[in-house]
Amino acid sequence: MRTTRRPSAPAPDPASGPHPNPHSHPHVPPGRPPVPTTPTPRGEQPTHRTGVWFVGARGSVATTAVAGCAAVTAGLHPPTGMVTETPPFAESGLPALSSLVFGGHDTASCPLPKRAEELTAAGVLPHGLPAALHAELDAADREIRPGGPQPGDTRSDEEIIASFADDLTDFTRRTGVARTVVVNVSSTEPAPGPDALRLPASSLYAAAAVRAGCPYVNFTPSTGLRTGPLTAAAEARGLPHAGRDGKTGQTLLRSVLAPMFVQRALAVRAWSGTNLLGGGDGAALADPAAAAAKNAGKERVLTDTLGTAPEGEVHIDDVPALGDWKTAWDHIAFDGFLGSRMILQTIWQGCDSALAAPLVLDLARLLARAHEAGLSGPLPELGFYFKDPDGGPAALAEQYGELLAFAERLRETG
Repeated sequence: MRTTRRPSAPAPDPASGPHPNPHSHPHVPPGRPPVPTTPTPRGEQPTHRTGVWFVGARGSVATTAVAGCAAVTAGLHPPTGMVTETPPFAESGLPALSSLVFGGHDTASCPLPKRAEELTAAGVLPHGLPAALHAELDAADREIRPGGPQPGDTRSDEEIIASFADDLTDFTRRTGVARTVVVNVSSTEPAPGPDALRLPASSLYAAAAVRAGCPYVNFTPSTGLRTGPLTAAAEARGLPHAGRDGKTGQTLLRSVLAPMFVQRALAVRAWSGTNLLGGGDGAALADPAAAAAKNAGKERVLTDTLGTAPEGEVHIDDVPALGDWKTAWDHIAFDGFLGSRMILQTIWQGCDSALAAPLVLDLARLLARAHEAGLSGPLPELGFYFKDPDGGPAALAEQYGELLAFAERLRETG
């Protein structure tokens, strides 16, 4: 496990410019009305609160995470799917769900209460929940700032990064949180070409997180922090980070099944898959370049576990009528004793936002605790959550063991 400690004074950030003074007057773009500070929950001290800043804050995953956190805190629903709410993490010093304060960036304008109503109509959120949690959803929505770059935006990368970093610094200062964790849950973007002159949008947000001194999670297949200068800048600033691409459905199952074939000495000849999905993800992944970025993580799990890439590909089809629901098929051809040919087929049907939201809350809490404990750099111990993690084993059981060891290490830091 990496245990690099943060330096006593932040090093200059070569990728993102000078470090802003958190005590200086924050930049407020012309025409933006002041936003009231989110009130401190009764019984909570400001220094014990943790900010969670979503990139893609009005999307299905972020909306489900905000609503889910509020529902669990209020005792309306159990924390199903949250690994950090299981006994091994009880004494790890993670921030309480009731202490999380939400904000974010998004290019969409639909308010969170309305977005939650749409998710209820789609069967993602329970009926009555958006009304019961309107105040919490509205409070989070007031903390969402315009994302970008939008079409026609003439600002340079540096200007956009500075604006995003100001938003983060302002949020941290006004809400009085001890730290803010940035979590990218936006739509998948194509991988940048080798001759790209500008940073992709995901990297602009990641650079802003580094500049504002925020731990960072990339729950998408997009580039994010994975550029040489940005990774080095995060290390120099003493920031922990984790990614990439959340492992919620088909790849989760692959990371369990592939070791089974290896351990039973069964030769996998081909492994093919198909995904049918709608919503924002379906629309984004209709772009072949974005789909290629997504599939890279799915294929990596098999290659890393089996030792070679089997025949077959994953196909992604946009079916708008499915909305936030997804069906994933896998067809596995393998050889048994004396060359007998066999087939295993699986079907996974689920809602990605409902699968992803508890993992996103887990990661925000784990990164906040790692930052508090003085850890920096990539955290391969969190590979349990990702298709394309920062090193470590590929099999889910081994990744879970690493995660439990990480929880134990956090307990030892006091």
